[in-house]
Amino acid sequence: MGERAEKAGRTTGPAPALLMIGAGALMGFSMLAVLIGRSEGVGLVALPAAKEVARLEFRAEDQVDGSIALRDVSDRHIVAWIRPGEDGFLRGTLRGLAQARQRGGLGPERPFSLTRYDDGRLALADEATGRQVPLEAFGSTNAGAFARLMPGPGAPATETR
Repeated sequence: MGERAEKAGRTTGPAPALLMIGAGALMGFSMLAVLIGRSEGVGLVALPAAKEVARLEFRAEDQVDGSIALRDVSDRHIVAWIRPGEDGFLRGTLRGLAQARQRGGLGPERPFSLTRYDDGRLALADEATGRQVPLEAFGSTNAGAFARLMPGPGAPATETR
């Protein structure tokens, strides 16, 4: 039985060696093709950069009654009121950005900015911390909560107090 096990472990002929060489060559060729493709941009799809079509810079001001006033920094008018228990996504997103400012020891001096691009995307940015929130990542309903703040066609009128 020991002799059989010894024979079973041995390789006979050049086939396994050629198989290993072929597999190594195929792997080497694949890695070389990927390296050349990435360095030359072969097969990559690049979309043109979206252009900014509208921008709103605003401050979120906490009120005594628990509501939040969103005030346009250009003319100080109130863009929207977020009442307690309403606009959960909008309130939560702004609270998260405000908490990041507090952790960084930053105050409310610098405004938040909401930007609409020509491809329809909306982005919320905090210039103070450098954080950016691509709102389309949260679905159209949640992005719509911020879209209503933007002036322009199709934007619903905002309630004033």
